[in-house]
Amino acid sequence: MRNTITKISLFILIGILISGCASEKKVPNGKKLLTKNEIQVNTKKEKRELIHNQLYQKPNSDILGYHFRLNLYNLAKPKHDSIYKAKFIANPEKYKRKSKWLSAKQVNRLGESFWYAGIHEFLMKSGEAPVIIDEKSTKKSTALLKSYYFNNGFFNTKTKYEIDSISAKKAKIKYTVNTGNAFFIDSLQTKILSPELDSLYNSKKTSSLIKTGNQFKSEDFKGEIDRITSHFRNNGIYLFQQNYINFEYDTINKKNKVGIELKINDYSYREGDSTKTKPFKAYKISEVNIYTDYKASKTKSEKKDTTKITYNNFNVFSKGELKYKPKAISDAVFITKGSLYSDIKTNLTSRYFSNLKVFNYPTIQYDFDPKDSTQSALIANIYLTPRKKFSFGTSLDFTHSNIQDFGIVATTSVSIRNIFNGAETLDIAGRGNIGNSKDLANPSDSFFNVFEYGVDMKLNFPRIFMFFNTDKIIPKSMIPTTTFNVGYAKQRNIGLDKENFTSTLSYNWTPKRNILARFDLLNIQFVKNINLGNYFRVYSSSYNTLNTIARENLPTDSDFFDEKNNLIIDSKTNEFLTSSLGNNPTIILNDVDRKIVNSINERKIRLTENNLIFASNFTYTKTTKTDFNDENFYSFKTKVESAGNFLSLMARASKQLNNQDGSNTIFEVEYSQYIKNELEFIKHWDLNRKKIVAFRSFVGIAIPYGNSNSIPFSRSYFAGGSNDNRAWQSYSLGPGRVAAFNDFNEANLKIAMSAEFRFNFFGQLNGALFVDAGNIWNVLDNVTDEKAVFSGLNSLKDTAVGSGFGFRYDFNFFVVRLDLGFKTYIPSEESNKKWFRDYNFSNSVLNIGINYPF
Repeated sequence: MRNTITKISLFILIGILISGCASEKKVPNGKKLLTKNEIQVNTKKEKRELIHNQLYQKPNSDILGYHFRLNLYNLAKPKHDSIYKAKFIANPEKYKRKSKWLSAKQVNRLGESFWYAGIHEFLMKSGEAPVIIDEKSTKKSTALLKSYYFNNGFFNTKTKYEIDSISAKKAKIKYTVNTGNAFFIDSLQTKILSPELDSLYNSKKTSSLIKTGNQFKSEDFKGEIDRITSHFRNNGIYLFQQNYINFEYDTINKKNKVGIELKINDYSYREGDSTKTKPFKAYKISEVNIYTDYKASKTKSEKKDTTKITYNNFNVFSKGELKYKPKAISDAVFITKGSLYSDIKTNLTSRYFSNLKVFNYPTIQYDFDPKDSTQSALIANIYLTPRKKFSFGTSLDFTHSNIQDFGIVATTSVSIRNIFNGAETLDIAGRGNIGNSKDLANPSDSFFNVFEYGVDMKLNFPRIFMFFNTDKIIPKSMIPTTTFNVGYAKQRNIGLDKENFTSTLSYNWTPKRNILARFDLLNIQFVKNINLGNYFRVYSSSYNTLNTIARENLPTDSDFFDEKNNLIIDSKTNEFLTSSLGNNPTIILNDVDRKIVNSINERKIRLTENNLIFASNFTYTKTTKTDFNDENFYSFKTKVESAGNFLSLMARASKQLNNQDGSNTIFEVEYSQYIKNELEFIKHWDLNRKKIVAFRSFVGIAIPYGNSNSIPFSRSYFAGGSNDNRAWQSYSLGPGRVAAFNDFNEANLKIAMSAEFRFNFFGQLNGALFVDAGNIWNVLDNVTDEKAVFSGLNSLKDTAVGSGFGFRYDFNFFVVRLDLGFKTYIPSEESNKKWFRDYNFSNSVLNIGINYPF
């Protein structure tokens, strides 16, 4: 460990020294490289990123103090073409020799190759030119600082700067800011010329962001302009824009006080060569026209050729016979006849139609109604462009796993839109997988000796299907949908050759723009294991442990072993388990071995039994992420699942007999009964200049009860892998401090936390430093091994820690990720060997993933 830390420290030190020597390389004589900005506000040092971001000139970017991009730039030779020519001018004979076996043209073109030219162009493009101190830019920075504090109520702010030389070509800039006293709002007056606007403003006056006694802040005034504009435009004031709002400030004869006057002018418009004004007024919707076959190239005159249907005060136009049920179209429209104009209703209508996946994003336009004598009516025109009725998709992937050495996965899908004329969508997908596994029996000696196939169907309805009306609970403004899924998959020579049937009936809605809710009324999964005799070939670690114990307790000539003295799969492995366990064992084991064999047997029984899961669950997700590029947000997700209660009632009602273990069965299959809860929290901090800190925490627990004393494998938790603790492979960590001898380790309690520092190298190439912590444990189930059981806060000392670094290449539409994880704290090791026991490249784990882990 000491040698490792010494090497790392030496590497970092050498890097710093090289950086220090190279950073001035391309700084012109008489100029200074900007190394640091210091800001002192009212005699106190200011470190906040928000304040430093006001500066116009900033030092070169760095990665933990190392100026990577600056040094890349300094490695480039800007005059590489002249350098190439110079070596031939200095040595003409060399040019002649090269021209004989290449040609003069090829020798000249060699100077434009990547080695002579391209590499330097790449370094300059990917690198970062040195930031040279420029006094014009520095003065601009002082002006920006002054403006920032002025906008926060410090009207008498004074700023100055000083360039402090560090060496002949290096300097830092010290900015000094004296803010003076802050100004506070002592009065708010209003002058709103249009009576209708004045009435609307006063109806929501208490919601104003401008309040007497508050410190003056420009952002409050921007927010107030947005609030007033939104309030007016959502209450019929169709013609209103932000530029009609003005604030006037009065500080005359006021000590650190400012009086505010809000002015909102009348509507102005051009008439001939003159500009006129008139009071604003509210507009109502007189007609709503919906065009279901709109094309951008279509002219208004072509509307005469369409068929018109009037339904619930909506005029629905179509080319020929209407292909949609009128209710399916009208349910998506929140703009209603007789209502006031509203931006919210317009946006909600656009979102709803877009969410249907039957139309492209709609176009909504408003025209003044020429038949309205009061000139305060609007006609809403909604133009819908249908997507194609059918769409097809295919994909091909190559895979590798611990079971398949090589696999090819092909999928094909078809989407059918508006299948029942109610804007429903039906997706049908088929998938097939063929692969090779050298560990499986292959009597025909064929390369592809494993395969899997499956089919999935998803039917989506743009409404809630329930036996009672849910409009009051989940109104259509929440854009509800109902989805019915059915899936079937079958495996051959993969694991235990499972047949898997799944079905879900789920409801989705959005209570608010940044909140998603999902309720699975039915979530059914039936797993049937066909090739039970393959168990110990799949779970080879369990077999190796059992084989070792058998060798130690049976004679070498026993018929339990094959010619290589290995326990025979499957007949003798099962016989050994039966003979060494139970009340009257014929093979006597010591307590330790008996405990291990019993654990292997219990796990085998659980993983080979058929599973019937009949569950319901509710998922709630909230995020503050505004768009794809937002990197300063948090998200929260919780899920509650309950399984087996309905089947328990059915079993009692049908008087199903218990099996030998005393558990109830349905169709001769023991059903699972448990309750499960998960919590996940993700937070991103944007440090600017493409530096981001990301954090994730997760807690999940599944508690068996009633008909079950354990959790089905498909619903249990595992640790390790590219999106978890990256220093361990998937399923290889835990549970607890157990030195895992199973191939697929799982448990029913999981705690995980991860933190990443993400940064940019150059262009689309990014890097990350990360720390992952967490583990899985057993709790309130049939596992009794104290090393695996969570017994309270004291068990948190068995939390595994991994750390490492990674590279990400951003292709814009997806990110390819490589992470190298190192085992930092190994809970299963002895107490003096837990930290940095395997902290080296030979024991590291390489993870390859798509997109970020969180």
